[in-house]
Amino acid sequence: MHTIGILGAAGIAPRAIIDPARRRRDVVIGAVASRDGDKASAYAAANGIPRAFAGYDALLADPSIDIVYNALPPTGHAEWSIKALQAGKHVLCEKPIAVTAAEAREMVAAAGASGRVLAEAFHDRYHPAFAHLLALKPKLGGIRSLAAEFRVDIPYDPANIRYDPVQGGGAMMDLGCYPLHWLRSLMGTEPEIVSASARLCELGSDTRIEAGLRFPDGVPARLLADIQDGPFRGLLRIEAENGIVELDNPCLPHNGHSFREWLNGVHRVYTVAGAATYDHQLDAFVRAVDGGDALPTGGDDAIGNMAALDRIYERAGVERAVARPRRVP
Repeated sequence: MHTIGILGAAGIAPRAIIDPARRRRDVVIGAVASRDGDKASAYAAANGIPRAFAGYDALLADPSIDIVYNALPPTGHAEWSIKALQAGKHVLCEKPIAVTAAEAREMVAAAGASGRVLAEAFHDRYHPAFAHLLALKPKLGGIRSLAAEFRVDIPYDPANIRYDPVQGGGAMMDLGCYPLHWLRSLMGTEPEIVSASARLCELGSDTRIEAGLRFPDGVPARLLADIQDGPFRGLLRIEAENGIVELDNPCLPHNGHSFREWLNGVHRVYTVAGAATYDHQLDAFVRAVDGGDALPTGGDDAIGNMAALDRIYERAGVERAVARPRRVP
């Protein structure tokens, strides 16, 4: 039996880890920690969590907890994931795994030194829909171009961490890391960032990013991330020698998705069965902890995504408020 501790009284945690854990018999949510003890207690009571800690160090010191789910803002990912790894915990860290590739490298090094599992919570990558997409790739012939976009409509609020550059906010950090990951996962290689442009809010964070990428075999790709201009849309489009494939809603396929194919003169529209992405992710993570199974969102993959994200910001000329790696003694 594994006991999970949650860092941060986060809104994402109930659907991302609490509910999936309750649908299993080999894990339990043991505690939640917040810097505000009253907030931690209220969160624990609301979500049926037995213990609440005032401070993250107290949770990491608990020997009964062997897995940590880091749901802090991005600026807390490297520091507290590294401390958790050094305390002997396995870590499932929310995306993006860090605020820079330099931080990601430090995290991966800490995981290696501790012999513990570290994974970035790109839950969508674990759904059967994405596995089906990868299985389709050999049937496409040569890929000619790619396009990936993710947009939502989040009302502007300077107090919302998604808009706060100091806490790692911005369209590319909050949303763009997903389509970037779709493209990299599909191609299995690292892209060159050919062009990028950004629209900024008054706080200095990006509310929209557009980027042009090119993969080593010359395949061009377009990426769009927007946290202001709805309606909600997630889309991955592949144009290839044998036709076109579109995956609608790659991020949350369990909420409704569709594959649209125009391959070799045949048009098909269909879905792929599966549980919630978060259930598939937790299952894969537990298998990695128990049996050493490889994870597609750990180690080099996490570093690669952050390195490409860094290059997009650089190409767009966005001066980031969190640009230096955080060092942990």
